[in-house]
Formats: sequence, structure tokens, C-alpha cells
Amino acid sequence: MTLAWDDSGKGRKPLIVGIGAQKAGTSWLAQMLGQHPRVWLTPFKEVQYFNHLYIPEHRHWIDWHYRNKPKEIRDRYARRGEPVPDALNRYLNRVSTSKNRYTNPWYRWIFQPAPQHAKPMEVTPEYSQLPEEGVAHVAEWLDETRFLYLIRDPVARAVSQMKMNVSRRRIRPQTLEDWLAEAADPVLDERGDYAAYIPRWERHAGARLLCLPYGRIARDPLGLLAEVGTFCGIGAWEYDRAERKVFEGPKTISVPDEAVALLRGRLAPQYDFLRQHFGEAFLAETL
Repeated sequence: MTLAWDDSGKGRKPLIVGIGAQKAGTSWLAQMLGQHPRVWLTPFKEVQYFNHLYIPEHRHWIDWHYRNKPKEIRDRYARRGEPVPDALNRYLNRVSTSKNRYTNPWYRWIFQPAPQHAKPMEVTPEYSQLPEEGVAHVAEWLDETRFLYLIRDPVARAVSQMKMNVSRRRIRPQTLEDWLAEAADPVLDERGDYAAYIPRWERHAGARLLCLPYGRIARDPLGLLAEVGTFCGIGAWEYDRAERKVFEGPKTISVPDEAVALLRGRLAPQYDFLRQHFGEAFLAETL
């Protein structure tokens, strides 16, 4: 992604927001749309603003996020042997140390460097989990914004998240009981509760919400991106390496069939919802 930057810009609201789901291709979507000349993507993918306001239990790790992401970006430049551009360096300092973090002016400032010809964009999967009042606020305040929601097969999404969770904690469950305990973690349900989240977003965002099945990323990535381009009003683009997976997850971790079966039973209502809400063909494309 070419770094487009307008130091003279004013604070803006995003016009494209990816709201989830976690482990459903949001990093791929961000990297693809970040190539488009009519899109300005935040230098770090997840702003985590609205969930900071409306999901208090997220706040303890969001502060860590803002300490960690600027370091990740600077390390990326260092690995390439390139200096961090001065404007980006100032931006990272301000975004991570501002005393006005998590306020409306701070959020608008996040998108200040976006050139006027480009639509500001951010992607934060946790936004899909916002409570009713949070979704209502986002949809009303971001009244011109288009929202993108990638929908992945409920069990496949939960298994991918479970692998990520144990990998981040640097543990490997040793017994079946250990794996069943991991599979029982309620966070796996919370991140993929489509039956609760999709109607909530539809009520408030209406036609400004586009739900897309995850499986199209592998089977028809350019077609999916063309649909997104039309929906967001940015037009077509020749995306590079659209077939490449992003953050695929650790292949060395194998989840026992019994743990998968536990998830499948518990998540059965999610399948019922997706089937009834979108139809069998859509559900088949989520895998």
C-alpha cells in the first residue's frame, strides 16, 4: 500500500468501516482495499474506538493495542531498512500518547491525513459486537458510512479463533480435557454471534450494511472486491495478490474432533439463523 498523506487535511469521519467478524478475512479485506487509490486506510488496521466506548471489558487491552501497534509499524520499516516517514512518525506519536484519546475529536483526527479524493477507512472486527445503543450511535453519527461484515462458517471461525488464542498465550493443550475447556470458552460464541449482531446492525445501518460470505475470498476474490467497490462507491481496481491469504493461522495446531463437535452442537443456532436469514446458498459460501 502506497502511503498517501495530506498534512493539511482536517479531521474527518470514515466513509468505509469493516466491522467483522474476527477470523473471517478482515485483514485480507483491509490489505486489498488499502491498495485502492480512492481509499485511505488507517496505518494500523484496528482503531478500537467504538468498542472502547461501549464494551468496557475491552478497555484493558485496547491501551496495550495503542502501545504495541506503533512499535509494529516502526519495526516493519526497520526490517525493510527504511526510515519511518516524518509525517507517519508524528502521527504514531500523537495517536498513542494523546490525552484526548477515545473522544470524537480524536477519532476524527485519526483520518485527518486522508487526501480529499480518498474515502477514509478503518477495520475493527470488535465493532460487530457493539450493544444496541452502540450500533445506534455509530450508524447515526457515521451517517454517510458504508459498513462491511464478512461472515464465516460459525465452527470454522471459532476453531480459527481458538487456535489463535492458544498461540497468543504460547500454550498447547495436552489432553482432550484441555481442548474441551478451550472449546467451552464463551468468547468463541461472543465473537461470532451472528444471530444477535446482524439484525442489530441491519436495524440501524439498513442498506448501508453489506454482509459477505467468507468463502468468496478463496473462490472469487476479485468478484467480491468488485461488489465491495460498487457498494462503497469507489469503483473497480486491479488488486495485487488478491488470492493470497493473510494471517492464515498456525497450521501446526490440530483441534481434536471432540472439541469441534462440542462447538458444532453449541453453535447450531447460528447455522439455523444464517440459513433462514440469507439462504442455503449463502451459508454454503461461508466455508
